[in-house]
Amino acid sequence: MTRDRGHDHTHDTAAAGSGQLKIALVATTGIAVLELSGGIAAHSLALLSDAAHVTMDVVALAIALAASIQSMRPANERQTFGFARLEILAGLGNSALLLAVTVLIVVEAIKRFMHPELPAGSLMVLIAAIGLAVNVGIGVMLVRTDQHSLNLRAALLHIGGDALGAIAVVIGGFVILSTGASWIDPALSLFVSLIILAGIVNVARQAMHVLLESAPDHARLPLVRDRICACDGVVAVHDLHVWTIGSGSHVLSAHVVLDDRRLSEATAVLNRINAAMHDDFGIAHVTVQFECESCEDDDRVVCTQVEPRSREPVSTPGT
Repeated sequence: MTRDRGHDHTHDTAAAGSGQLKIALVATTGIAVLELSGGIAAHSLALLSDAAHVTMDVVALAIALAASIQSMRPANERQTFGFARLEILAGLGNSALLLAVTVLIVVEAIKRFMHPELPAGSLMVLIAAIGLAVNVGIGVMLVRTDQHSLNLRAALLHIGGDALGAIAVVIGGFVILSTGASWIDPALSLFVSLIILAGIVNVARQAMHVLLESAPDHARLPLVRDRICACDGVVAVHDLHVWTIGSGSHVLSAHVVLDDRRLSEATAVLNRINAAMHDDFGIAHVTVQFECESCEDDDRVVCTQVEPRSREPVSTPGT
């Protein structure tokens, strides 16, 4: 028995969130172009590094926007879960590209340490301050949209990283203006490179968990199993699986053993399970197979999995 709870709410959230993400995408793209041109004009490696960081978030926001739009597309006979995992592939490609860019930034920073070049501190401060103001505005807009959307919350984290990088460049620009220390610029670029690397590692880790069909961190199997068993009428749960299709899209399937009751009463139990999974774990797509008798005690995750048979010695004639 399958039930998609909150299906209409998901579409409403996606429609509302996509509009905010479009604004955030356009504004963030503007920041990336501004910092890139400003970094070239000011000879600031820190600004160029932050431009690379913002570019990563431009792609991340584009992926979030695509996920928001794709989530409203119906599945077809071949892509039965839709196209949500396209964002995973795009995220991995984006991470690989940014890793290469980050390596180039680090190499250039080392060269700047050996051959210092004083950037235009005032231009650094001006451009980074503009970027910071835009990031704060985007962040406030996303906060007011929908805090229950994992997709929008992820976008908000990217904007927060942009703001952190902009603050670092603003402070560095003031230090350069007051002290004339040219080493501040390559040091800031290394700091921003660390932020980029942290984002790359996070994207790669999340992509790995999705592709391996791991249970989400907020929906560990023991917690989900205990919550289902707490529903009235449920005796036991086995063959329980929870995995992620795309951003904020989680799926659950399970065999649920019921107590002795009429078949017509199973719908009420299903509604309770669906409500618990949606409200407590954000799982909207739940597939349950009801049973009236439990299988033998088995601590395997997949109790129907066939274990390899142990090989017995083959007897030969005369032995």
